[in-house]
Amino acid sequence: MSILKETEERPEDAKRARVLEGALQVFLAYGFSRTTMDDIARAVDISRPALYLLFRNKADIFRAVEQELLAKSRVNACAALRGEGELSQRLLAALDQSLFQLLRKVFESPHGDELVDFNNQIAADLVAEWRQLMVERFARCIGEEAQRRGVKLEDRGLSAQCLAEMLFDMLAGLKARGKRGPQVEPQCRQFINLIELALKKD
Repeated sequence: MSILKETEERPEDAKRARVLEGALQVFLAYGFSRTTMDDIARAVDISRPALYLLFRNKADIFRAVEQELLAKSRVNACAALRGEGELSQRLLAALDQSLFQLLRKVFESPHGDELVDFNNQIAADLVAEWRQLMVERFARCIGEEAQRRGVKLEDRGLSAQCLAEMLFDMLAGLKARGKRGPQVEPQCRQFINLIELALKKD
């Protein structure tokens, strides 16, 4: 199953989506540095000149792949946050379906670390935008739950926004310490337990 968009309306969009899906598989197989435009063109069975009509270079393709992955990540997170179950279950599901599953796939590749490093260089602005939107969605979910429980976080020196920001700051801190993939999941569960404690009714 594709981990990018599964359907596109226009033929040119379908071709672009096919290139991005093929490029993702090539990047996972060879890493960013070793991948060439020829590799990507062969993977999707188009000519190199046809590929250049769609994208300027492989960095342009890499950014487009990242943009599609992050867009799907946001959709998955929002669906999980709106789902059934306790708050902790929904927060964990949102992280798993939007982030952890993707990281597992990336780090199954022998080039996972390289891909993450190049992602930080080539698509840092896209990741920053993704983080901001994710914080907003998580904060809204936490805030709605606090309201449902009749808990005023402000009375406890907290806010839904700061709890969501701390969650994603923790993820960034773990990444800076070299924690990868499944290594970050236990700490996320523990922090979500802290969010639950902050929302506990007196």
